[in-house]
Amino acid sequence: MIQAEAIAILKLGYNALLTGPPGSGKTFLLNQFIQYLKKHGKSVAVTASTGIAATHMNGVTIHSWSGLGIKEKLGERDLEDLLRRPYLIKHFRKTEILIIDEISMLHGFQFDLVDQICRVFKENDEPFGGMQVICSGDFFQLPPVQNRGKAAKFITESDVWPRMDIKVCYLEEQHRHKDVDLLSLLGHIRDNNLKESHKILSSKQLGKTVFSLSPPKLYTHNADVDVINNMELAKIPGKEFAYSMRGSGPKKLVQALQIGCLAPERLRLKKGAKVMFVKNNFEKGYVNGTLGKIIGFDEHKFPIIKTCAGKIVIALPASWTIEEDGRERAAIYQLPLRLAWAITVHKSQGMTLDAAEVDLSKSFVEGMGYVALSRVRSFDCLKLLGINDLALQVNKEVLSLDKNLRQMSQEVMVSLREEINQRMKLKDDEIEEDIKKENKDHLSTYEKTRMLVVERLSLEEIASRRGLKQETIVSHLEKLAQNNKIKEMSLDYLKLPESRFEIIKIAFQQTGEMYLKPVREILGKDFSYQELRLARLFLTQKSARINLSSQPRN
Repeated sequence: MIQAEAIAILKLGYNALLTGPPGSGKTFLLNQFIQYLKKHGKSVAVTASTGIAATHMNGVTIHSWSGLGIKEKLGERDLEDLLRRPYLIKHFRKTEILIIDEISMLHGFQFDLVDQICRVFKENDEPFGGMQVICSGDFFQLPPVQNRGKAAKFITESDVWPRMDIKVCYLEEQHRHKDVDLLSLLGHIRDNNLKESHKILSSKQLGKTVFSLSPPKLYTHNADVDVINNMELAKIPGKEFAYSMRGSGPKKLVQALQIGCLAPERLRLKKGAKVMFVKNNFEKGYVNGTLGKIIGFDEHKFPIIKTCAGKIVIALPASWTIEEDGRERAAIYQLPLRLAWAITVHKSQGMTLDAAEVDLSKSFVEGMGYVALSRVRSFDCLKLLGINDLALQVNKEVLSLDKNLRQMSQEVMVSLREEINQRMKLKDDEIEEDIKKENKDHLSTYEKTRMLVVERLSLEEIASRRGLKQETIVSHLEKLAQNNKIKEMSLDYLKLPESRFEIIKIAFQQTGEMYLKPVREILGKDFSYQELRLARLFLTQKSARINLSSQPRN
């Protein structure tokens, strides 16, 4: 599948998984889709499984956004606590689309817990409370961290996955690697063909590669990286300049940004230090992964860097932000640099490096070699310092999963070909005019629903005719009833069985309010949110008799 086809599927409103090898443009496509949503006034939550991945898109971790944090299970008290948090109530109420990047590093059980939280806040039993969910990631890269010795399970093994009707978009184009031999190696690793992988590596004599400027070394362990960077900086004579990170916004959000940011909270630099840019700035001429050397400092003490390509860049402070509905909620400010004598394979994930020396001799998890070797564009940019057998291996379950995902992507192209082609022909300004027209007259959509009720169609039939979800139709009916646009007698055919209605009625009376969550807690999962909404619809019209508030909660 090409990018244009994938983004058409996203714009059609389907739940989707964007996957494919490194360099296929997953993050680029997501950023394009995010800009499209913002342009058209859609509320989108941009999240990722890790802080590093989140900062690539001005997002936040899914754990922070959902309120899940480090919890491994959720009880009734946990959910009640979350429901009291104003900031969670606010952003759940508005969010229409949820994006989760680097999905391969999210545990299946965590995916289920986020789904549970979304359904509770949205008062909707559909997966993730009815929001459109876009997941992105490559399952051949680093997997979720094992939990207490238990094997990690991907989101495809979660309980909610089979209920999402998710459309798999397997991107086949290559936008990073132009080296045929490197592409061949990565392909063999993905096929778990160790013999051919070793054959290609041994033929390249990668241990003898020579660079004019020593590139960063990729190691598997943090300890090795810290020792090398501190030791190399100490070797350089001359004055040391220090730069401290600043933050603005709620403390927890600032801390989340700091944890995920590749730029250190305290950055120490000297003339002659090897550095790497950790943020994209195409206008200035650098991207996340651009290498260089400090050749001096300007009058404001900002470092002057000569990149590997020979470009001179003054590194000015940059910002990493968390945005919500187009507004900045929190930000941190630091020079977009880090010392680049060494970096961990884990932190390199998502980067495109100009060159790298890679030591995979201590690889301790499948996928490490694949991540490290796919950071560069060609073998000319790579020096291999060491490797063990585990480095080139991939999980056998991932091989089977990848085969299934490819097949699912092909089936999507067959089943949605007509819709995709039609959407690709439309210009965004045509879609924007349709949205403006719809927003101009909200009553029209309610009126369309009312007319179908007059025909005494079932909720399922109305939803099918309108191309909407049944929960949305019930919301229309609540709005119509609230504005006296429809009479109770017109809805009587939609009433629940009297026995179930009476039970729900009593539960609402016990709570003294018209909120769904407290009633659901009383009645349990035997009563769906849709039943509760329907019952509330009739109860609000009888509110004077049962002494309840007539204002439903959206």
